[in-house]
Amino acid sequence: MGRGVLAAPLTCQSLGAPATLASQTHLSFIKDGSPPGRVAKRIEGSMRDALAFREGLRQHAVMPPALPYKISVLVFLENARGEHLLILRAKPPNFGIWSPIGGKLEMASGESPFECAVRETREETGFEIGAGDLHLFAMIAEKAYEGDTHWLMFLFRCKRPIEALPPAISEGQFGFFSRAAIEGLPIPETDRKALWPIYDRYREGFVALRADCSPGAPISIEIEQVTAAGTGRSA
Repeated sequence: MGRGVLAAPLTCQSLGAPATLASQTHLSFIKDGSPPGRVAKRIEGSMRDALAFREGLRQHAVMPPALPYKISVLVFLENARGEHLLILRAKPPNFGIWSPIGGKLEMASGESPFECAVRETREETGFEIGAGDLHLFAMIAEKAYEGDTHWLMFLFRCKRPIEALPPAISEGQFGFFSRAAIEGLPIPETDRKALWPIYDRYREGFVALRADCSPGAPISIEIEQVTAAGTGRSA
């Protein structure tokens, strides 16, 4: 047996009993002919390593699984009468409830939020717009939305009105609603408490905020930065 090698391999059982590990280490180094002082130091080092390893295993066992982080856009479209275009989602997230159109960024192609907003508007409604038709008025970080995903959302307002109601698609069906009528619709709780009030107040400027949507607690919202409309300066 080589110098300083333990007589028995480290196991979870031995990690649960440092005294046993110390005895094994002591016997190993005594048989190896090490001086008593060196034996004591090696026993101390071995026990310290074993306890650190055991603590690492314990922390790993209680650590919650990491949630995926996704990036998406929402596009607020209106008709000439100022009614908002919403989609009744036929797929999760937000299945069975109304929301503005939008979708996830195509990460593999390096798509920007503006590019995503233009593409999603075309794909979902057939309405052809450009980046110049959009105003980015909010960025929202939602932590643990529905308990399974973190979301970073970019909110755009389209400055050009959409002319007609788009036909239904596989993602859902569309409807035009006044701002007051939206309050009576089934919409996500985060939309009711954060998204639509943000639209009402900041649609001409910009706001960045975060929302903690962790299950089992009220939604917590904190504004991180506000830029007043037409100033380009933080409020």
